[in-house]
Amino acid sequence: MVDEKKIKETLASLRETNKKKFSQTVELIVILKDIDIKKQPLDFFTTLNHERGRKMKICALVGPELSDESKKVFDRSILQTEFSALAGKKREIKNIASEFDFFVAQADIMANVATVFGRILGPKGKMPNPKAGCVVPPKTNLQPVYNRLKKTVRIQAKISPVVQIAIGKEDQPEAEVLDNITHVYTALIQHLPQHINNIKGVYLKLTMSPSVKVM
Repeated sequence: MVDEKKIKETLASLRETNKKKFSQTVELIVILKDIDIKKQPLDFFTTLNHERGRKMKICALVGPELSDESKKVFDRSILQTEFSALAGKKREIKNIASEFDFFVAQADIMANVATVFGRILGPKGKMPNPKAGCVVPPKTNLQPVYNRLKKTVRIQAKISPVVQIAIGKEDQPEAEVLDNITHVYTALIQHLPQHINNIKGVYLKLTMSPSVKVM
């Protein structure tokens, strides 16, 4: 387990020595060892107990069955009937991809979603992912999906043995940030082949600060 006392001390030190006029993002960095990340890439989702101090924006790509509810629940809803107007418009789709953190798609129109949005969302890692619960049936309650995704993070290491995640905000309650750090660290260990033995070092940093080793 992570040393909660050390984390609190590190966060306090970072805040004191890196005072800015805005609330900086708290980032968790974990260096891995004894794992060939190219042969054993790390890529999974986990849902935190708390949001990360900033609004996560989520877009729905749906058919007529979920049209009305998606407009009430999500930050933006793009209907299947609007897809043809977007087809081939790379710049517009790139702007949409940059604006939203997650995309939720209706399962029975995924082929259509892939055709219109796949070339842009795919390389950005934002295609609706079933592992994150982002592909939903035509009849589903969307509010729980939206609420869960606001607290969902993707943990990845595919090129180098380093995991770096925005875990909270500087002005967020310390208990929430601490809980988010503990949650991600625990989830990460469970997904590593040798668990804690694959951890080389754990660091914290703020947006504008250098990283500081916690353990």
